[in-house]
Amino acid sequence: MQKLFFKVKKFVIDILFPKFCLNCGKEGSYLCEDCFSLIDVSERQYCPFCSIPKIVLDGRTCPSCRRSKKLNGLYSAVPYNNSIIKKLIYQFKYSHIKELAKPLSSLITIHLANLNPVRDSENVDKSKKENISNGASKVKNFSGFVLMPIPLHKKKLKERGFNQAEEIAKQLSKTLGAPVLSNILVKIKQTLNQVDLKKEEREKNIKGSFSCQKPDLIFGKKILLVDDVFTTGSTMEEGALTLKQAGAKQVWGIVVARG
Repeated sequence: MQKLFFKVKKFVIDILFPKFCLNCGKEGSYLCEDCFSLIDVSERQYCPFCSIPKIVLDGRTCPSCRRSKKLNGLYSAVPYNNSIIKKLIYQFKYSHIKELAKPLSSLITIHLANLNPVRDSENVDKSKKENISNGASKVKNFSGFVLMPIPLHKKKLKERGFNQAEEIAKQLSKTLGAPVLSNILVKIKQTLNQVDLKKEEREKNIKGSFSCQKPDLIFGKKILLVDDVFTTGSTMEEGALTLKQAGAKQVWGIVVARG
């Protein structure tokens, strides 16, 4: 009965408030299938910090950057210079369209599937291969990891109504088999908007802005630190530093787009 109620409720909402593709304007969803297919999802991983993109086969931060950085590696689904991605992320964050978490997280899942393709020799039936290629099933065993969203300061969270990184993490949890730990990494200092700052200014702006609550819950764990966009890496690096100081074993970034 409850399931039927939600179906009817959704139907009524869709009639009263129809959705339109944010890219082409087609009615039905915020991102139609045609526009989704125009997004080229990455099949490789790159060092998070190299100014010239460097492919890393194991996904880890390259040896030269590893000496000074805390982030173990980065999963990034698409480049941020894709015009469709820019529209989606802008609307997600600033127009507060929470439903965009689903298609955005699907891009990450497809990226992970691209890194671990299902081959014919693995004796997997055709339907399962199609599900994996569409990001609809578990693509890798992340059961040893926990998902942790980059937090918002409580003032910004109140203004926006939700943390976009947490919404992405919730969606990823369904396909990766990793639980979400929210309110462990918290933002204790209100900072300037990173998008308006240069690299050095970003590092100074974000420094000391995070705190780890209940460090016993993350001691010795491998963490997937979730955000929407990775640009210079200042925010994610500061988060990784805070978590490792609290006892985390590994901290990997996982984002929709890389700037």
